[in-house]
Amino acid sequence: MINRRTIMGASLAASALALTGCGSAKARPASTSFVRRDGTALTLDGKPYRFVGANMWYAAWIDRARLGRELDALAADGVTNLRVAASAEHSPLKNSVRPAFHNGEGAYDEALLTGLDHAVAEIGKRGLKTVLYLTNFWEWSGGMATYLLWTNGGRYIDMNDPAHPWPEFPDFVAGFYRSQEAVGLYHDHVRRIVGRTNSVTGVRYADDPTIMAWQLANEPRPGGTDAVTDQTLPAFHDWISGTARLIKSIAPKQLVSTGGEGLKGSMERPALVLSSQADESIDYTTAHLWPGNWGWLDRKDMAGSHARSMTLSAEYIAQHVALAKQAGKPLVLEEFGYPRDGDLYALDVPTTMRDQFYEMVHDAVLADARAGGPLVGSNFWAWNGEGRAAHADARFKPGDTAFLGDPPHEPQGWYGVFDQDASTRAIFRDRAGALAGV
Repeated sequence: MINRRTIMGASLAASALALTGCGSAKARPASTSFVRRDGTALTLDGKPYRFVGANMWYAAWIDRARLGRELDALAADGVTNLRVAASAEHSPLKNSVRPAFHNGEGAYDEALLTGLDHAVAEIGKRGLKTVLYLTNFWEWSGGMATYLLWTNGGRYIDMNDPAHPWPEFPDFVAGFYRSQEAVGLYHDHVRRIVGRTNSVTGVRYADDPTIMAWQLANEPRPGGTDAVTDQTLPAFHDWISGTARLIKSIAPKQLVSTGGEGLKGSMERPALVLSSQADESIDYTTAHLWPGNWGWLDRKDMAGSHARSMTLSAEYIAQHVALAKQAGKPLVLEEFGYPRDGDLYALDVPTTMRDQFYEMVHDAVLADARAGGPLVGSNFWAWNGEGRAAHADARFKPGDTAFLGDPPHEPQGWYGVFDQDASTRAIFRDRAGALAGV
């Protein structure tokens, strides 16, 4: 299995972010209430909180003018929830993103921190909510492997290195949970970000209702093989409960979730999905859906495998709805993606099968809302907006600064939704309107 999370190369020169003025806020008034958990529901102002959402991991990295335009476009489409990266570790791992938030020695990129401040402020101006994740299992933003190499004498494995084939990388990264020193450095970052005071608004992040939730990481998993997973599980569970309680001690008004993939990140073990969500400090469950990366969709024969992919994807959603009911907690399908037709990346390539997939996912949320179920929202991966690939091969290169929802280690346009993708955006508007009427 080759996971898609393998990453980007940009240059440290990008640290000089062109932070110019933001676009004007539109649509909704700023929210002054926190999202709450009530059994298997999320609530806002005492009413059910359900949403059509997006992933916009790069919100802290882009200039303020583009940030404002992107948020206005999403808000106009009925998107009310954005999942954003609040971490990146400066790393020698192949293609890890630049600039990074910090270097493990307490030195932070102030421009990037300010970029995150502006992202939270501008999201709040539009009455939207955000989910901020605090590290990454995968190397494309440095992540857990970087915390490990900071504390083990510099040893690491690059994802997709032929000398270390899958699943050596996830098995290596699982050592993070067993390293008290690595987890300690990560917890320092958690305290730094969750306890930060926004330089734009003057409001502590922990007191800002714009932030719906904190996530421990993007796609944390306890290993890549059964043997390493079994060895790691006690430390993995301790990391989840310890970090969730740390966040709650700083930000008791905000929700916490793991950021986990669900069954695919749990060695296909339902019991592991449930145990990783069991701590009372974990407020809701999460699942990610990648049929093109899991072999359900044959990307060389999309038309011939599309029906099977859709069936398996619908079953996967239903499995996680059942698990959420068993856990007694809400569920968010917070990542899902599908290629453009023919697995091509150009702007003029149709999105016929992607649109059908997106309709199926959003309809599943809508149907579960009407049934009073635990599936409260979804965040598609990911918003490209006005970003465009700068090179004919659709590959991000060192020095590029036009960040897209497709992380720079991936083809630019593979999964991301561009502002010109009218048929896809119409699905967001339609389903957001229907969800609001439930």
